[in-house]
Amino acid sequence: MAEQPKPENLSDGVKSEQEAYLRAVEATMSEFFAQQRTLLTAISHDALPLLEAIESLSSGGKRLRALLSYWGWRGAGGDSILEGSAPAPIIRAGAALELFQSAALIHDDIIDRSDTRRGKPSVHKKFETQHIQNSWVGDTFNYGLTGGIIAGDLCLSWSEQMFSSIGEGALSGTEARNIFDIMRTEVMAGQYLDVLSEVIPAETPENALARAHRVIQYKSAKYSCEHPLVLGGALALTAIAHQDHPILGKYRAFGLPLGEGFQLRDDELGVFGEPSATGKPAGDDIREGKRTVLIALTTQNISAEDRRMLEGALGNPELTNQQISKIRELMIDSGALEHVEELIAQKSEAVDTALHALPVSEPIRCALNAIAAKALHRKA
Repeated sequence: MAEQPKPENLSDGVKSEQEAYLRAVEATMSEFFAQQRTLLTAISHDALPLLEAIESLSSGGKRLRALLSYWGWRGAGGDSILEGSAPAPIIRAGAALELFQSAALIHDDIIDRSDTRRGKPSVHKKFETQHIQNSWVGDTFNYGLTGGIIAGDLCLSWSEQMFSSIGEGALSGTEARNIFDIMRTEVMAGQYLDVLSEVIPAETPENALARAHRVIQYKSAKYSCEHPLVLGGALALTAIAHQDHPILGKYRAFGLPLGEGFQLRDDELGVFGEPSATGKPAGDDIREGKRTVLIALTTQNISAEDRRMLEGALGNPELTNQQISKIRELMIDSGALEHVEELIAQKSEAVDTALHALPVSEPIRCALNAIAAKALHRKA
């Protein structure tokens, strides 16, 4: 990217606006959780661990999706959070996106058998711990799994409830509703394709690479960046929601490569990231058997013997740190790691080109640029 300001280099006005929006999203989520606590308490105090697990997970994170939705809203003419009454539609949209993200993470950790999330026990592991600490009967693992699935389902339903509370701008047939619905279907399909890639018979390196790119696009890139940005724009344009406004297409041209680069970086950090920064054990993606672009590129340029070793290692939760180090060496020596960095650089260039084509004010362009820089060059 030509110029990548860090968040602290943003103007005071942009920083104040962004911080005010995030506070509004947090307040909306807190109020919503309080309402759900009342409802669940009326059902049974025993149901409260569901809320507590969701609320704890939802209290952290980068808030990438909420921020993109807000600047998409602002770029399309939506009111500033600092001017007049708070723009409820985009605040609720941001909260809905963050709840959807929490639901996706809960289920993703179950599918990947991940014990941690952001340096803390994953939701299903919390339910396992509850079972152990109370010396309950039955299978501990199954209780944890079941509790996690139910919590993820509940969080998914809460995301829909939050989005529906937007009102007129989120009604059936509106552009915003269509985007939200498509986003959810794409994520579920992408998640399934990810699982499928771990169990299908060995493919050619070329097919494996194409499959990995498809998973990135639908499991992560579109819902992490493209759809939130376009959703915010669509909500701001509710008066012409049934028309194809040019800015939405320009948002897509910016958001998709940003999301792809974001996930490529995430996959790299899943192998080479520092556990103290990522909150996950080193090499966790290898132990979980993730068929990432990094893995696909590695298999293209290693010996048959090394390829067999790599295939045997993927998905083995008992891999030692020494074995992980050996796989890291393969990724470096094969040129796969360097290739991924080149792909991220290409996505960054596409983001920069699309950013300068956006018909938005300079403060909004600067805010989007800072978000992109942080997403593409992060360490966690």
